Amino acid sequence: MDQSMRVLIAEDEIDHQDYLAKVVTSWNYDVERADNGEDALRLLNEKSIDIVLSDLMMPKMDGFELLRQLKAQGNLPPTILMTAFGSLEKALHTIHELDGFWYLEKPIDLTALELLIKRAGAQRRLAVENEELRRQLSFRGVLGNLIGQSTAMQEIFALIRQVAPTSAAVLITGESGTGKELVARALHANSRRSAGPFVAINCAALPETLIESEIFGHEKGSFTGAFERRVGAMEAAQHGTLFLDELGEMPLPMQAKLLRVLEDLRFRRLGGKQEMQADVRIVAATNRDPAKSIKEGKLREDLYYRLNVFQIHLPPLRERKDDIPHIVEAMIGTMNQKHGTRVQSASSALSDALMALAWEGNVRELRNVVERAVIVAGEGVLEPRHAAFGLKRAAVPVKADPEADGGGVGVDIGMTIDEAERLLIEATLQHTGNNKTRAASILGISTKTLHVKLRQYRLSEGSGDETADEN
Repeated sequence: MDQSMRVLIAEDEIDHQDYLAKVVTSWNYDVERADNGEDALRLLNEKSIDIVLSDLMMPKMDGFELLRQLKAQGNLPPTILMTAFGSLEKALHTIHELDGFWYLEKPIDLTALELLIKRAGAQRRLAVENEELRRQLSFRGVLGNLIGQSTAMQEIFALIRQVAPTSAAVLITGESGTGKELVARALHANSRRSAGPFVAINCAALPETLIESEIFGHEKGSFTGAFERRVGAMEAAQHGTLFLDELGEMPLPMQAKLLRVLEDLRFRRLGGKQEMQADVRIVAATNRDPAKSIKEGKLREDLYYRLNVFQIHLPPLRERKDDIPHIVEAMIGTMNQKHGTRVQSASSALSDALMALAWEGNVRELRNVVERAVIVAGEGVLEPRHAAFGLKRAAVPVKADPEADGGGVGVDIGMTIDEAERLLIEATLQHTGNNKTRAASILGISTKTLHVKLRQYRLSEGSGDETADEN
């Protein structure tokens, strides 16, 4: 017998419930009890239940509806249904349609019950072990589409692992392009709601006049142009996860309505009269500093505290550059599938070049560079030249005047020396107002050499005379 197993007995006949609880306890199982399906569902959402022993016919919520809701939530432990004479057909239908474990007819044969509970416990134990193994594998440098072996990303994976199985609201912060939606999707995929929908809304991309309709939906005729009923994101995400990106861009009146939904767990469509249960997990994200947004009056403080039950901050790519080679390798595989290319890997020269840059656009910017490089190369190994025009330019200072601050010229990694020299001459001439004598002096070459270079690179020599140049 396994003392760690917890059995929930859902039975509306109290005498029978007491009897079953006494018997199952004598087999060294922990027992929870519920008088109806609603109480059973509440306990299953609050506690870790390993096996359910439920009557099929109960008030408020019967066994069929209990299993249906548990399956929809992705939280269905092995369930044994108890059925009275005359309802066997419904029991079989429930087992088949909703993945129940098995059924027993009343009066209950205790020998058969003990055997079924043992088998259900073994199935539950195996499922838990498989889930734990899957989680352990998923956090070894890769979690969904999140990639990183740096200490910072391993800490992020640990936080996701900790909060994903709960129902807590999560606030994800970090710069644009760091992968906040990927974290939201990883939270959903590793939660009990993984079988449900994941619905994402970008609050910054919606006009203020439409955001309420997009989130809550609307009834036909509720406003001009509402020609038919529309299901909003909140309703579409039932039994799943609703991801609100760029929360700080949500209008304040809408923030107040969202807060009310989070507190009451109920909402209604725009123009509607009927309230609906909000069975969704809210994950929000912002690329702004929440404290600053609150101070500026762009984010309600009460909404922030309601959503900030658990916060995950994503570091910028420049603070975890050791992850860049791993991210690039994963992106190459994705891009090969997308574009039908056959690129094998990135060269060490390209990896070094990529790690030398600041990546103000973070992983999103890196993805764009890698995608272009894969398309240009087509196959083989990616080299700096394949990414040259996609790489962010690193400013190379050019002191145009010893007495003044110089400008800068953009030099791409992988650019040839001739190309770099041409850009340098152009930038220096622009700085000196096409004064070739001064430009030559800054460049450390003679005026004659500069004219040769101008002809070599087919650069305009201008119409100014040399006398003017000397002034």
